[in-house]
Amino acid sequence: MTRKIHIVGNWKMNKKMDDIKTFFEEFSKLKDDFNCNSWIAPQHIHIPIVREFADSFGIAVGAQNCSHKTSGAFTGDISAESLKDLGTQFTLVGHSERRAFFGETHAILNEKTHKALEYDLSVIFCIGETLEQREASKTEDVVKEQLKEGLKNFPNEKLSKLIVAYEPVWAIGTGKTATPEQAEDVHKVIRDYLTDELKMKGDEIVLLYGGSVKPGNIKELLSMPNIDGALVGGASLQASDFAALCKAS
Repeated sequence: MTRKIHIVGNWKMNKKMDDIKTFFEEFSKLKDDFNCNSWIAPQHIHIPIVREFADSFGIAVGAQNCSHKTSGAFTGDISAESLKDLGTQFTLVGHSERRAFFGETHAILNEKTHKALEYDLSVIFCIGETLEQREASKTEDVVKEQLKEGLKNFPNEKLSKLIVAYEPVWAIGTGKTATPEQAEDVHKVIRDYLTDELKMKGDEIVLLYGGSVKPGNIKELLSMPNIDGALVGGASLQASDFAALCKAS
């Protein structure tokens, strides 16, 4: 199956209103006929303003996180229903920073995944191992467990709404990047596991690589047969870098 490359910018807890305006002013001068799906996930409070700019460029706007519940006494959370109401098209689930800093468990992430699907949001489900786990040769075990538990009871009719992002924790924001071959090896494990063990149509699921992706290494990563795009942090914050990433695909 031929898939269009996805370049997804995760802005994390960055940018003020003026920064967003400047980003899109600069991006408008760099915009080319990019042959990729360009997505951006800003802070929740900036989703409406980013949509005002992004819609004209055909950039999808999503969330970095969503609640595992529909509504109620969950101070600080934002529901999938509210995200959908804002015109949000996708959400990240299970980013390593959520797992590490906020203690999000497999069960919570599974609930979030199902809640996002309930409101027709696409899910970018994030998985990855720590440096300690890699050095202990546990990478495959870790990613398989994260997939098995986080995607439990995933409805086959919603597979078009699923993207899996492999982000080795040791490569996020560190400047270290898995070699294209290392990333490809894990992506192949993921695709085979989705197909053989979870009984999904693994060949139809978009797999992203994340972890210090930048214009200088994106082409090598995308040359791998099982890497369908990138989930990008720091390099998505500058319009010139984001445009370069999109152009490389």
